[in-house]
Order: sequence, then C-alpha cells, then structure tokens
Amino acid sequence: MSSSEVLKKPKWLKVKLPTGQAYKNVRGITKSHDLHTICESGNCPNMGECWGEGTATFMILGNICTRSCGFCNVMTGRPLAVDVLEPKKVARSVKLMEVKHAVITSVDRDDLKDGGASIWVETINEIRKENPHTTMETLIPDFKGRLQDIQPIIDVAPEVVSHNVETVRRLTKKVRIQAKYDRSLDTLRFLYEGGIKTKSGIMLGLGETEDEVIETMRDLRKVGVQIVTIGQYLQPTKKHLPVFEYITPEQFKKYEEIGKSLGFRHVESGPLVRSSYHAEKHIH
Repeated sequence: MSSSEVLKKPKWLKVKLPTGQAYKNVRGITKSHDLHTICESGNCPNMGECWGEGTATFMILGNICTRSCGFCNVMTGRPLAVDVLEPKKVARSVKLMEVKHAVITSVDRDDLKDGGASIWVETINEIRKENPHTTMETLIPDFKGRLQDIQPIIDVAPEVVSHNVETVRRLTKKVRIQAKYDRSLDTLRFLYEGGIKTKSGIMLGLGETEDEVIETMRDLRKVGVQIVTIGQYLQPTKKHLPVFEYITPEQFKKYEEIGKSLGFRHVESGPLVRSSYHAEKHIH
C-alpha cells in the first residue's frame, strides 16, 4: 500500500459515541479539577465504555510532550512548568469518582532533570493516602533509561507498572522517533528485577509481520513481562503515520492464543484494545 492511499475502516472498528450519566459525571470532574486524561488527548475508542463504568486514566505532568511519536495525538512542544498541586488534584478526583483501580500515565518530560519521577512518586503516595483501598497501574515513560529515576517508582511499588514498546523492533525508529526498542526492554527488565508486576503494549497495523509480532512477545517474556495488550493502530489525524493495514479479529485472537502459550498471565488482544483496557483485571 502506498502512503497516499487511505484504507477504508472495517465494520469491526465502529465505536459508539460516549453517552450516559456516569460518563458525563467523570467528564465534569476532570474539567473542574483541571486534569488531563489520556482518554481524551489520545482519542481512545473505549472512552465511553471505561468512563461509563466510572473509571478513568489520568495523565500527569501536563498535556504537552517533549517527544513527537508518529502515532500519538498528544501535543508536542515545550511543556509548561510542573503543577506542584497536581498529585493532590489527581488523588482528590480519584476519591470523588470512587475509583477502585486508577491508571496513571504521563507525557514524556525530557526537559526535567529527573524526567518527572518525583511527581510520579508524589502522585502515587497522595492517591494511596486519600484512597487506601484503590489499586494502581502506572504507565511510565522510559526516563531515557536512567535507572536512578525508575528506582523511586519501584520503591513505592504500584500494583502494576506498565511501559509500552508500542511496535516491533524494525519499526521503532519510525514510530517512536526518540525512543529505543532495547532501552524499553531494559526498563521493563529493571522493573521486573525490582519485584514489580510488569505490563507492555503493542499497536498493530503499522506494517509489521506476524513473525515480528511474535518475536516482540518473546522479547517481552524474556524480560519478565506478565501482561501484554495488543490493539489496532488508528490514525489520529492526517499528520500522523498512516494505517498500513487493519488486522482482523481472527488474527488478534491468534495472537492472544500465542501470547498465552508463551506464558503471559494476561493477554488483551483485539482491534479496540488499548493499554489500560480491562486494567483492573491485571492486578491478579
């Protein structure tokens, strides 16, 4: 397929618009507390389902990223100063929303000396203080591979720590311009060796082969990853990488079966799967 061709979206990718009172309540709280959710900035196809259940994924450290990945709809540029009240805001909103399992993620903050690690730790601690019964998954950046910035997150021990490789080795430079495949694997290995339950995610439809997807799953298992999410890449805007192909539900099912045979504890594999989909199940 040439880059000028546009693939027609198949029927299995049709998504209902988010509706319902629970969804409206969550939206109101995130707006009134000036919080950024990756659900919104990432145009997540499951936003209606997840928010309808009264859950949300919070994005900390602002909504401007220092990296410019070709798949991501988060704004790139010079981030604003860190909001030191953000950890308390997130914790308060988790409480207001009565969230049982919170997913926290962030933009990359390569402009900060510690990559934002101290805010990560403070946010986890504040959520625990305000919501002692809430479990957590933290979807972290690679912190440029600086182990001294990853260690504080290990020390506060969220139930699950996720870091996405996003794509296969061959496509990493094209898809994640400032990231490195092996650096992501090293990050996941370091977390696992620190006693953390780890998770990673892959997007499909960017031109990868079946063999490459299986190789990526094997690479993740080698560094101790127990949970993997596999979903279809959807182009956010015409400025982003085009969709090379739409993967069939049958092929996603095949990857799920392969993943389970490789020893993953949880495999979420489907066209609309995103990294925080069914996250509450992954703590067990």
